[in-house]
Amino acid sequence: MLQSLAGNSCVRLIQSNKSAWYFLFLVLGYILYLIFGAVVFSSVELPYEDLLRQQLREIKRQFLQEHECLSEERLERFLSKALEASNYGVSILNNASASWNWDFTSSLFFASTVLSTTGYGHTAPLSDGGKAFCIIYSVIGIPFTLLFLTAVVQRIMVYSTWRPVMYVHTRWGLSKPLVALVHATMLAVVAVSCFFLIPAAIFSALEENWNFLESFYFCFISLSTIGLGDYVPGEAFNQKFRELYKLGITVYLLLGLIAMLVVLETFCELQQLKQLRKMFYLKKEKPQDRLAIMEHDHLAFTSMPDGIINSPQEDKTEPFVDFPVLTSPGGDDPMIK
Repeated sequence: MLQSLAGNSCVRLIQSNKSAWYFLFLVLGYILYLIFGAVVFSSVELPYEDLLRQQLREIKRQFLQEHECLSEERLERFLSKALEASNYGVSILNNASASWNWDFTSSLFFASTVLSTTGYGHTAPLSDGGKAFCIIYSVIGIPFTLLFLTAVVQRIMVYSTWRPVMYVHTRWGLSKPLVALVHATMLAVVAVSCFFLIPAAIFSALEENWNFLESFYFCFISLSTIGLGDYVPGEAFNQKFRELYKLGITVYLLLGLIAMLVVLETFCELQQLKQLRKMFYLKKEKPQDRLAIMEHDHLAFTSMPDGIINSPQEDKTEPFVDFPVLTSPGGDDPMIK
């Protein structure tokens, strides 16, 4: 008997807090997914890192043997200075001295990566004034960019999603959730083709050292605003039409980001995903629930003894004072009327 009562109470507790349990499973699933990614990246990349370290040590050892007049300490100071400059986008190599990081088109490309929160990291402000301006520029510009993208996506959604789905639904009488799902899938295929596959083929042709996988990797990392910075187009030696190329990449990133937001918003409006999201959200208090609470309070109040309700200590209302009514002698004063 006690076991059945305990089991029933546990079931009622779980059913009454479904959202909390679902949220707990969501948090645990996310933590496990993070751990899974860490394990995979570590197992895949750690051997390559170790191999690269060994190669660098061997190259450094051979260089010091061939140049006995140069001490290891001086070489370390030189390399640390060169690497520090490289972190700011300044290279000591001869084939990189012809390109500037802060001409107008490069600065425009940098501004677009800052406002879109992509942030490749290959170029960073060198001066204190530039760093301070970057902070102020981002504080104002990032919310401004979010407002701009929201307004643009909302207008595009009218013609790319809402009207086509409603037209097919009313014209052929198909189920609206089914039409929305098929439409979202087709829209995703078009977006992937126009902003991933085709640009990847173009980048692999324009960039000498990029294959198709690396170009597709750059497109995905950029349009998902991850922006690792390991692949940045237009940085090759003697890049033809570099300024125009940088300008075209800036336009591509902006249009691609808008397209990705349209696709994501289209999928978020699917009925199936809305039901899935509701599993993890807190339930809003319905008007019926508030009415029930008010009725419960009213019943509790009316059930109190009359002596408590009409207690002289609680009755602090002041008696009304009768004031004489102002009337004009003739009764025709417009102000009194």
